[in-house]
Amino acid sequence: MSEMTQESASGGNFDLTQFYQIFFEEAGENLEQMEQMLLALDLVAADDEALNAIFRCAHSIKGGAATFGFADVAELTHQMESLLDKLRRHELAPTAAMVDVLLESSDALKLLLARHSGQGVEPPATGELVARISQLAHGQPPTAQAPAAPVAHAPAPVAAAVAPALPPGERELHIVVGPLDNPSEADCIVELFRDITGLGRIEALPCEQADHRWFRVFTSSSDTDLLDLFTFHVSKEQIRITDTQAAAAEASPAPAARRAGEGTDFGFFDGAPGVPEAPAATSAGPAPALVVPIKAAPKTEARPPAPTGPESSTLRVSVSRVDQLINLVGELVITQAMLAQKSRELDSASNQPLLAGLADLDRNTRDLQEAVMSIRMIPMSIVFNRFPRMLRDLAAKLGKKVELITHGEATELDKGLIEKITDPLTHLIRNSCDHGLELPEERLAKGKTEHGTITLSASHQGGSILIEVRDDGKGLSRERLLSKAREKGIEAPDSMSDTEVWNLIMAPGFSTAEVVTDVSGRGVGMDVVKKNIASLGGTVEIDSAEGYGMSVKVRLPLTLAIMDGMTVRVSNEVYILPLSSVIESFLIKPGDINTVAQGARLVKVREEYMPVIELERVFQVPRFGVNPGSPIMVVVESDGSRVALMVDELLGQQQVVIKNLESNYRKVPNVSGATILGDGKVALILDTSGLVRRSRH
Repeated sequence: MSEMTQESASGGNFDLTQFYQIFFEEAGENLEQMEQMLLALDLVAADDEALNAIFRCAHSIKGGAATFGFADVAELTHQMESLLDKLRRHELAPTAAMVDVLLESSDALKLLLARHSGQGVEPPATGELVARISQLAHGQPPTAQAPAAPVAHAPAPVAAAVAPALPPGERELHIVVGPLDNPSEADCIVELFRDITGLGRIEALPCEQADHRWFRVFTSSSDTDLLDLFTFHVSKEQIRITDTQAAAAEASPAPAARRAGEGTDFGFFDGAPGVPEAPAATSAGPAPALVVPIKAAPKTEARPPAPTGPESSTLRVSVSRVDQLINLVGELVITQAMLAQKSRELDSASNQPLLAGLADLDRNTRDLQEAVMSIRMIPMSIVFNRFPRMLRDLAAKLGKKVELITHGEATELDKGLIEKITDPLTHLIRNSCDHGLELPEERLAKGKTEHGTITLSASHQGGSILIEVRDDGKGLSRERLLSKAREKGIEAPDSMSDTEVWNLIMAPGFSTAEVVTDVSGRGVGMDVVKKNIASLGGTVEIDSAEGYGMSVKVRLPLTLAIMDGMTVRVSNEVYILPLSSVIESFLIKPGDINTVAQGARLVKVREEYMPVIELERVFQVPRFGVNPGSPIMVVVESDGSRVALMVDELLGQQQVVIKNLESNYRKVPNVSGATILGDGKVALILDTSGLVRRSRH
């Protein structure tokens, strides 16, 4: 990769910027994965595989950042990598302070990556973070302020008196690599210590010179063996190795003599980490510290093989390409429906082969449609994984103890819905933590565990997905809600059902919070949550038991691209009702409809009066002499309310491809979209939520 970087820098045709987006996406995924594993890390008995996986995430980000020249990202991840390397080698035990600083570093990296991707984000200051990580990596408690920069051009030597005892045969070396055109070239040396078993351990040291990299190495290999390996990655002129134990001995009051056999290419050099200021005499002893000019060598069999693994099982594809594919399949579905409708006019006996082929086309088209639609389906874990970190920070801020339990992370939802449901779910979970769950001492006084529990679950129910946010906190107070509603001038009789009372919190600006905090307020923004979910064709259901907790259930269609609908006719016009909203249908007589105040009409359905909406009047459908016959009522439900739609005929059920009417034409009241029928005509898809709201007004 370094060769490609050099070629680009030297004016070659290879342009690394074409890979920027892939790097940003992969880095974001690695940060999310690292964050989840850090939150799940058991500090008492940390799992080795978890520590290795966290290390790999930081290492992947660092390698890509160095390749693309994002020095600030590479530096921060490099320091994280040093700390994580000591953790996975059990040189240090994980602590809460380490998890905190690594999570803070993850936040800082997200901002740095956002800045490099052109989002105009102000870059965070990372100096203090780097210093704290370095202190923790050296077994020191972190300080609030970063230490002052050293005056010397190399890290101070490690005092022999405090140096940890090394295993027999192992030495501590300092290695300086540079000057380098690209600091990432030195990463190949780090890779050697990870890929070759028994080579030893390596860790980075702070470096003031931008074109150099400094390392501390613990190894039993000779300098000659090390140089033979390094030769395949960096030129000889760029490598200097110092034996820190020999350097410390020579700097002592009774310095040892300089090793015999030293020449111009072998010995200490000025400015090397741990080197004494005064020259020392030679002495016999272990292998000398080397200052060897190394030149890049061609590939040979001696070079350690690059780690290989199974081929990737995924393919990264632009969302726009997937959307284009879905649109094309939608057009194919429409064309197939047209052919199916025309084939009904053919004689089945004389056209048997053609009809059999069309039947196969129908089956294959549906299979293809389902397969293509599944490409956009994403597991709910993408959303769920955002919340452990948020709750950790929020609980610490509020002084509460919270446990998050998730179910159904593998349940899949359309990508477009995933992106739009995240904010409403975030608001619901923050509400549960802030105003649902009690403080630990309050919970203990009520006989509860001091840890409050928030449960987040997702499951498929028919043609929709059910997402539930449930907490075991204080729940909603019926009396308090009714009192608050009356204060705001909302009609709230005592005869209201519990469900109607709970739904009061979704009225605009309605809140029962005694103190408005910067976190959330129960009810503040709940109307926005409901509105956003309704815009996705979903509904919100609230249930509560005072003193025991609260539940909010969100029902959504699985996708916004294709849906099952019921086709109805009004005069010569055809409309589509979302099948998920249809409850029942029945024939009535004109006398079954009653007119009440202000011309409102009601129909009695099993001892319940229901508002009647005549689609003929709503959309001003001309009759052209068409006899409506006996009207048919179709009962639809939305937002917990039901209305009866008056139509002329039920034409049947079918799967329809949803076309956005607003982007292709304009916003039309009571219409959520349009579709093309088998005969080529356009049919409007009705907005049942809008029709229910219309009946209320």
